[in-house]
Amino acid sequence: MNKAILVVDDTRSMRKMVAAVLSGAGYAVSEAGDGVEALELAKTQRFDLVVTDHNMPRMDGVTLVGELRRLPDYDAVALIVLSTEVDPVLKQKGRDAGATGWMAKPFDPQRMLDIVARFI
Repeated sequence: MNKAILVVDDTRSMRKMVAAVLSGAGYAVSEAGDGVEALELAKTQRFDLVVTDHNMPRMDGVTLVGELRRLPDYDAVALIVLSTEVDPVLKQKGRDAGATGWMAKPFDPQRMLDIVARFI
């Protein structure tokens, strides 16, 4: 069975680009347009890894990470923030919320695949 990854980004083109890289590598990819939608999906399906943007309407990525960590099925799941934000204070907030890692946009597809493979 393919490993399931949830890609969360409010920018459709970025979400589709990340999803294409991951699905091209054989992962089963689901998509959400913001943190609220992602949290609802995560409550109905367990994902093996989540890649989320930070700056999104309704619920940002760091808040989503914290909410996912509160779900029993997500205590050990890798949660990666993919964002244009590189502020060390924000990255620390992400780690404090439970983020496994932080990647800067624009992303290198091979680097993303390497990081995903390391965590799943």
